[in-house]
Amino acid sequence: MQFETNTKKIKARLERDGWVLAGGTRHDKYRRGEELPIIVPRHREVTPGVARMIAKAAGWAKG
Repeated sequence: MQFETNTKKIKARLERDGWVLAGGTRHDKYRRGEELPIIVPRHREVTPGVARMIAKAAGWAKG
């Protein structure tokens, strides 16, 4: 299964799904309710492994 690696697209999907940017210094931190935060690196692209971890944390992929 292929996961999105473009961080602009990842961030846009997180925001559509109700995740809110909660700051961060070198990485962006997204929060939604009481769920654990999702950390997104500030790069144009992330590695497939990082993309998979973000997708699992956001509930886009089964784990």
